[in-house]
Amino acid sequence: MSALRVHVDGVGLWAAHWPHFHALREQLAGQTVSPAERTRPPAERLPANERRRAPESVLLAIEVAGQAIDMSGADQTQLACVFASAHGDHVITDYMCSTLARAPTELSPTRFHNSVHNAPVGYWTIAIGCHAPSTAICAGHTSFGAALLEAATQVQADQRPALLVCSDIAGSGALNELTGCRQSFGCALVLSPEKGNRSVASLQLRVTAGETPVTTSPSATLPEWYTDNASARALPLLTLLARDGGRAALALAPAMHLDVHTEIIQ
Repeated sequence: MSALRVHVDGVGLWAAHWPHFHALREQLAGQTVSPAERTRPPAERLPANERRRAPESVLLAIEVAGQAIDMSGADQTQLACVFASAHGDHVITDYMCSTLARAPTELSPTRFHNSVHNAPVGYWTIAIGCHAPSTAICAGHTSFGAALLEAATQVQADQRPALLVCSDIAGSGALNELTGCRQSFGCALVLSPEKGNRSVASLQLRVTAGETPVTTSPSATLPEWYTDNASARALPLLTLLARDGGRAALALAPAMHLDVHTEIIQ
């Protein structure tokens, strides 16, 4: 496969200690970073009523998408989008499984509505009035790598920018004994085929056979929990974007990975 080349125009990030991408930059620069003031992502692009009712999985995805759009200056109504998550809203999934086992007639239809994997992209496209193509991806612990490959392929094939969002919330209940996801994490990238005034980096992507090699630097600064959250496996790439660029390897399958070469533009 020939290498794919795309440009990064915007970055969004939300986690317990990083309420935005600049917080990650500050921490990597040795500065003290204050944790997020709010316990739930603000997701201000959602109307107030929707924001009040929406589950954390939706708020997290909408928040990082909005941050990336703001940084890029792109027209959000015209961007194709790829939303990815390893587990979707597995808090709701755990609730539904336990309710079905205990008292099936007590299952809430409103919670079922928000349990579907493409709920965040549905909220996003409706809230901002986007009629561009949208995709929802789940690839387990390789969800970010698969979503990045899908988004970059769309950008090059259609020669138009695209929004990539990857997010997973912390789990709870019996289901979390399987997922082991202890921290919520979401990130987003606005990718474009050509370098623009707001482009911050270029990415060269190549699908490579073989097990995913360990990225040794700068991932040594990453928190221990980042491998427990499938979406947080984007952090090796995000740290390159926050610093001086370099190479990262993102898993695509047990015997295949995405080799990413990052060059910082500004």
